[in-house]
Amino acid sequence: MRWFIFLPLAVLVVLFMLSNPQSIELRLWPFDLAWTASAAIAVLSIAAVAFLLGAFIAWAAALPARRRGRAAERRVVELEARITALNASTTKQASEEKALTKA
Repeated sequence: MRWFIFLPLAVLVVLFMLSNPQSIELRLWPFDLAWTASAAIAVLSIAAVAFLLGAFIAWAAALPARRRGRAAERRVVELEARITALNASTTKQASEEKALTKA
């Protein structure tokens, strides 16, 4: 299934790179930095940086939900232990009551 998505995108990226071989110069305004690269490399690099920034923002936004999930899992384990203890004590009391009624 992944190949149905990956292969067409890979073909598009290769075609984009072959269609845009001209060289462009990218400058960072307040500094005297310049980067000369093909148009395709420049666009794909900027897109990759934007994707990684978006992925980081999504990851950071999900941190509170993951924290609540871990707390809920700890609470479930605690409550299951309490249920097990209560069932054990209830079973013990029932067996003691049965023994007393038989005697």
